[in-house]
Amino acid sequence: MLVIPAIDLRKGRCVRLLQGDPDRETVYSDDPVAMAKRFQDMGAKLIHVVDLDGAFEGRPVNAHIVKEIARSVSVPIEIGGGIRNADIVRDYLGAGIGRVIIGTALLAGDFDGLFEEFPENIIVGIDAKDSMVATHGWKEVSRVVAVEHIAGLFRRGVREVIYTDISTDGMLTGPAFHTIGRILDEVKGLRLIASGGVSSLDDLIRLKEYESRGLIGAIVGKAIYDGRVDLREAVRRAG
Repeated sequence: MLVIPAIDLRKGRCVRLLQGDPDRETVYSDDPVAMAKRFQDMGAKLIHVVDLDGAFEGRPVNAHIVKEIARSVSVPIEIGGGIRNADIVRDYLGAGIGRVIIGTALLAGDFDGLFEEFPENIIVGIDAKDSMVATHGWKEVSRVVAVEHIAGLFRRGVREVIYTDISTDGMLTGPAFHTIGRILDEVKGLRLIASGGVSSLDDLIRLKEYESRGLIGAIVGKAIYDGRVDLREAVRRAG
């Protein structure tokens, strides 16, 4: 299982938001590139980057920093936030970003062609609150049931999904184990990355038990920044 450290970008800085609320922000670094290098040195095999400004505004805002991170580390990075059309996807991939996460746009647009063109580089990000898909930087909650949406995407050919539970994100209360298990049970063959709530190494070790059912990774943010999870140890014991 991949232990994937997260870098959330807002106004050029590395921050964390509680449950995606821009009014509940903690700044952890003014140098996201240095943070990515540190994560690489600690053993990360993949780094998760989110353009929070982009997610809120519906267009890339911190793309220059994302591209600088990609140039500065040798491990792949994945980027989400503000990616609403195919041109943005191609721009990021052309700049050396290994994986591009498409989220809200899937509810309004048709990206089937991109999945065929870049089958290893396009990842779907599903954010949910109370089991319903959230959109537009988590500001709106749709009437789409997350598990049903994921199942529908799987039927369309999507094989890898990052699932974020908003209610747990940044709260250090533990992942949504029940929902993660339900997704894996109902969508056989899906490769799932869990995001939100990881508060300890024990959480990661418990998540690793889902590996045989299709869980391939877990994204960790606040717990690393707060020192609750030592990334090097987590990669060694849960990776």
